[in-house]
Amino acid sequence: MWRSTVLTLYPAMFPGPLGHALAGRALGSAWSLDARDIRASAFDRHGSVDDTPAGGGPGMVLRADVLAAALDAAADAGAIGPRLLMTPRGRPLTQARVRALAAGPGVTLVCGRFEGVDERAILARGLEEVAVGDVVLSGGETAALLLLDACVRLLPGVMGDHASGDDESFERPLLEHPHYTRPREFEGRTIPTELMSGDHAAVARWRRRAALTDTRARRPDLWAKYVASATGGVDKAPENE
Repeated sequence: MWRSTVLTLYPAMFPGPLGHALAGRALGSAWSLDARDIRASAFDRHGSVDDTPAGGGPGMVLRADVLAAALDAAADAGAIGPRLLMTPRGRPLTQARVRALAAGPGVTLVCGRFEGVDERAILARGLEEVAVGDVVLSGGETAALLLLDACVRLLPGVMGDHASGDDESFERPLLEHPHYTRPREFEGRTIPTELMSGDHAAVARWRRRAALTDTRARRPDLWAKYVASATGGVDKAPENE
């Protein structure tokens, strides 16, 4: 079973949406979740976990000694896998990283709060800083839910048709192609003829062209990487595409 441990000041936020749909049905069989309250490792009767930032400035900082104690307690309780701190200062989360995490034994997530976490705790406990986008959230909990959802859906047996994830956006250098279903016509818009032809080769060509078109228009960064990988670094679009 893939094991996840989440250190947070708000353990009641978990499993949250992960208690429903695919992830919820697999919880307890394909994966486990242990949401632990960082405040339980505080050293005073008030449950203090933060203090004012050294050097001055607004907000508060999560204390190194409290977080380290919380991580040590989680390890003693069986927490395994890479230790990830959810923070906008981290490296962007990618689908490749998600696949690597899902292939491992599990993960330990730390949900940042306040202005940040004392750097000494990050270094002392070997935390890997991870960001889910160029945005600032009120806390790391929603980012942790996102990461867990991305990992859990890849676990064996969670998706009904495991191959359904193979052609999704970011699994390959291109965005995923658009999708259609009945009715054939909706408000004057019809399903592309190729998708109704029964010709599998024509369907594949249409989906390929649509993925290329959408990637080029919506994600110039991905398109540049695709062009570079397809042309050996030559700055031109691949031929015949």
